[in-house]
Amino acid sequence: MKPFSDNIIFYNTEFTSPNPYEGEILSIGLVKLNGEKFYLELECDAEPSEWVKENIIPTLKGPKVSREEAGKQIPEFVGSGKPYMVAFVNSFDAIYTYKLMGIDGHPFNWIPIDFASMLFAEGIDPNFSYKELGIDTSKYHMHNALDDAKVLREVYLKLTEL
Repeated sequence: MKPFSDNIIFYNTEFTSPNPYEGEILSIGLVKLNGEKFYLELECDAEPSEWVKENIIPTLKGPKVSREEAGKQIPEFVGSGKPYMVAFVNSFDAIYTYKLMGIDGHPFNWIPIDFASMLFAEGIDPNFSYKELGIDTSKYHMHNALDDAKVLREVYLKLTEL
């Protein structure tokens, strides 16, 4: 796979519901191509779905920041270069980011990149197994925003090597 640009940030969010009208971001993980990482947990009043209560809430350790504070810290980490946001299935991550920071207020390129579509275009089943790629996921906690962004970076690096 030959990427168009190296100006990317691997991105993952965890949120209270897949319904963006009801849900809110609980946590955000960002990893730059060079491996630099950033993680936030956000204060949230939205009622989480049952799945989120069972799978996400127990992984949150805090401290939590306000939505306003997150809106300041994220651009500081991202910088001014308007990198492409690369997420495994970007629709949720992008929508919740726009909801948090505004459509014009976020620091990313306006086109989020869907990694699952990249895989599909390369002839790789987006439902692949990490093991098939030789990636050891035992060091990651799945459904943790930062770990999900870190493993996405690892998959990306593996596929761009091939």
